[in-house]
Amino acid sequence: MILHVKEARYLHDYVIWLRFNDGATGEVDLKHELYGEVFEPLKDIERFKAFKVDSDMETIVWDNGADMAPEFLYKKMKVLA
Repeated sequence: MILHVKEARYLHDYVIWLRFNDGATGEVDLKHELYGEVFEPLKDIERFKAFKVDSDMETIVWDNGADMAPEFLYKKMKVLA
């Protein structure tokens, strides 16, 4: 199955709640994933919180061009019971 992010909500700090097309939901903490040229600006929490789910890419994206692969997010996600 190809994974797609269907819904995402900011929770706190660098933690985002996600829902995937397979029905899985959970939280992902991205605090330690914000390195490299495109992700460094997202260490500013206000910029980080400004993500959205892109309907074409079907994952979370930021206005500066940063995005994260759905498969990476799924793997990092802490599944909620």
